[in-house]
Amino acid sequence: MGNCFNRTYEIPITSGPVKPRPPPPPAASLPKSDPSKPKQALPSVGRAPSSAKIGPVLGNPMVDVTSLYALDKELGRGQFGVTYLCMEKSTGRKYACKSVSKRKLVTKRDMEDMRREVLILQHLTGQPNIVEFKGAYEDKDSVHLVMELCSGGELFDRITAKGSYSEKQAAAVCRDIVNVVNVCHFMGVMHRDLKPENFLLVSKDENAELKATDFGLSVFIEEGKVYKDVVGSAYYIAPEVLLKNYGKEIDVWSAGVILYILLSGVPPFWAETEKGIFDAISQGYIDFESQPWPTISQSAKDLIRKMLTKDPKQRITAAQALEDPWLREGGEASDKPIDSAVLTRMKQFRAMNKLKKLALKVIAKNLSEEDLMGLQHTFNNIDTDRSGTITLEELKTGLRRLGSKLTEDEIKQLMDAADVDKNGTIDYIEFMAATMHRHKLEKEEHLLKAFEHFDKDHSGYITRDELKHAMSQYGMGDEATINEVLDDVDTDKDGRINYEEFVAMMRKGHT
Repeated sequence: MGNCFNRTYEIPITSGPVKPRPPPPPAASLPKSDPSKPKQALPSVGRAPSSAKIGPVLGNPMVDVTSLYALDKELGRGQFGVTYLCMEKSTGRKYACKSVSKRKLVTKRDMEDMRREVLILQHLTGQPNIVEFKGAYEDKDSVHLVMELCSGGELFDRITAKGSYSEKQAAAVCRDIVNVVNVCHFMGVMHRDLKPENFLLVSKDENAELKATDFGLSVFIEEGKVYKDVVGSAYYIAPEVLLKNYGKEIDVWSAGVILYILLSGVPPFWAETEKGIFDAISQGYIDFESQPWPTISQSAKDLIRKMLTKDPKQRITAAQALEDPWLREGGEASDKPIDSAVLTRMKQFRAMNKLKKLALKVIAKNLSEEDLMGLQHTFNNIDTDRSGTITLEELKTGLRRLGSKLTEDEIKQLMDAADVDKNGTIDYIEFMAATMHRHKLEKEEHLLKAFEHFDKDHSGYITRDELKHAMSQYGMGDEATINEVLDDVDTDKDGRINYEEFVAMMRKGHT
């Protein structure tokens, strides 16, 4: 249901020797967290007067976070929260603060999920390759998670910026990722959403450490429990998740998918729709014949096969993977540069086609009353408070009233795909764009109107400047994004998009 073109990011290169990792601490020294007691108060953080009101989410006295931290510019925006740069007033140190509006924590489960994320961050902080957690604060409007600032960029960025990299450098990156899995599993945590965008570099330094930053879907592992929620991002989901019967082995599968992308620039299981991706995962065929695989070492392919073994009982563990001859430090991974075409593929794979989403909004705005019949009524039935926007809770309630059997996590994916401007709600135009039937999209007059919206000078082409202007309105006008869109859509490579290229983009993969 969600957008199958999950945005991916580009990868840090570790050059030179990698620092040896300290082993995880002995089990006896681990902090004890009992996931069966979600009601326990979280350890107190910050200063609050003894008379302060107890917050309903964290179960601690509420604290005005701005009394402790100065919130600065926005760093990112997701489905549930906004991340800000912040400075601790007492020390001047900079951190990242993820603020989650309590209006989005409506149900008991929402609050338990929030509490669990805080408990897991507290439990894992201090471990290698995992973001340092500073503290959790609740005020009357929001819950704030303050953690280490990772200012070095996202996972794939450094590799594509470098221009070339080798199996040895890919192995160093993969070793950090598998180390996160190993530490999590040793500490009794299943991540459940390993993907490139959940890893950041601590700084822009050449040897900056890679850190896992998002534990919103993570859970404490309960012995003997079978997990059934379909969670994660399409390309990285293990086959047993689709069967709703899984355990911690799914994290090793996701790490194997990332390694395959590192070495080839494309995911091992690919299709233009989410259903197609899931079908490919279920079939389990791994292509090692296409370029660049004939030039990749046999030992790298052997490790990927072990990590992408369909039967989770036969799949290699994270601890075993760290001892693999190709992956271990000083192992068999080659210094020979990987084909530069892999970098190009990586950039194109990273480009979730933002232009297509903007074009859908343009078409939705221009639909006639006849075209909108039924859709407007559906929107009004879901938008129960008549605010003009649909919240996640309204979407859940509305879809269930319509007889939907979607799980909570599938509804969240749908919400994320439809919420183009990432403000946490779906407005009327976004709803129209997301629910528009294919036959409406394929009407020639709708496609032409959308093209003309971007082609401001009526030249018959969407130029780079016109594309930049259109996408800047949604905060997407950076050069990297413009290049990604042109790489994906501009098939004749003349630096602009003609009508035929635009139509091909709009019809590609639409279901």
